[in-house]
Amino acid sequence: MGLIVQKFGGTSVGSVERIMNVAERVKDETILGNQVVVVVSAMGKSTDQLVKLAKEISPQPSKREMDMLLTTGEQVSIALLSMALNQKGLEAVSFTGWQAGIVTEPVHGNARITDVRTEAIESQLSHRKVVIVAGFQGITESGEITTLGRGGSDTTAVALAAALKADRCDIYTDVTGVYTTDPRYIKGARQLKSISYDEMLELANLGAGVLHPRAVEFAKNYQVRLEVRSSMEKIEGTIIEEEATMEQNLVVRGVAFEDQITKVTVLGLANSLTSLSTIFTTLAQHHINVDIIIQSTTEAGAANLSFSIKTEDLMETLKVLEDHKELLGYEQIDAENQLSKVSIVGSGMISNPGVAARMFEVLASNQIQVKMVSTSEIKVSAVIEEENMLKAVQALHNAFELSSVTE
Repeated sequence: MGLIVQKFGGTSVGSVERIMNVAERVKDETILGNQVVVVVSAMGKSTDQLVKLAKEISPQPSKREMDMLLTTGEQVSIALLSMALNQKGLEAVSFTGWQAGIVTEPVHGNARITDVRTEAIESQLSHRKVVIVAGFQGITESGEITTLGRGGSDTTAVALAAALKADRCDIYTDVTGVYTTDPRYIKGARQLKSISYDEMLELANLGAGVLHPRAVEFAKNYQVRLEVRSSMEKIEGTIIEEEATMEQNLVVRGVAFEDQITKVTVLGLANSLTSLSTIFTTLAQHHINVDIIIQSTTEAGAANLSFSIKTEDLMETLKVLEDHKELLGYEQIDAENQLSKVSIVGSGMISNPGVAARMFEVLASNQIQVKMVSTSEIKVSAVIEEENMLKAVQALHNAFELSSVTE
């Protein structure tokens, strides 16, 4: 007998028929003698509908009230799935994030989990019940309801698997596993049998939507056995582990891409030792995530600083910079929209020099201008114009022969 954590996304519970299908998948595990904890997202597009309602009332609604609103979506899913399991003869109980003991930092809209108090779940498991937990949500020490950001149900599932010392965590989704790139847009995309935590973390951070980055962090830190599987087809998925055991011949394992990127340039910044720390500390205090950073020095001795952000964060970024202009001491701010980020990822890049050069050759041969670059041991990212994003991804996927993965 083992303990299994299963996570089902919004598409998987998008209708009564699909909820009944999820109940059947849960029942399959109980038939094998396993205890099961199930984490679910809100049904289908219900979160988007709630956001739309809020925006009809206020263009910039309170983040606290948005958390109060959005957490209702998962409550619908957990109640319906619990009913479905009861209908199939299984005892089940549904918990919100706070009932399940998910404790977070006091940040609305994008909180991090600080603790998982498992007593309530373990009590129900001891009575042989299936426990259904609302993903994406938690509660602060002071009792404020919070959400974990889009895709946060993945994080809930892996955090629970780690805290409960589960035998494995299965992430069920509308694809059969992790692909070399998004098969909905790129011809020749192939499913990988396995991928390392580090590679998956890079892909998740760089726009691959199949897993939330924080979920991969939890899995790596606590060595949670993770598998991405299809909720519709009963076939093998992709195993995420410390060292990928399959397709070792691949230098590049995947190509990730992300649209709606904006390049912000701060001109005439005082060129002092503390300028960079001051500007990024200020942005961090307002929970604005900065990605690629480039600094240059003018002939007059001032500094120009460029960094990339999500386009949705632009208005808040500009407001923060304007509010702190006297402290930061800059002359002007420019912003360039309609950009995207394209990245290649693979642990084989560490021991294979020339991979970055090959990437830029491919982009240049396709007349694609690179505006910003970021590298690590296992990835290279380039900011390019959004209109060239899919063209670039297809060219890189072909150039690194990812279509010919041997299964």
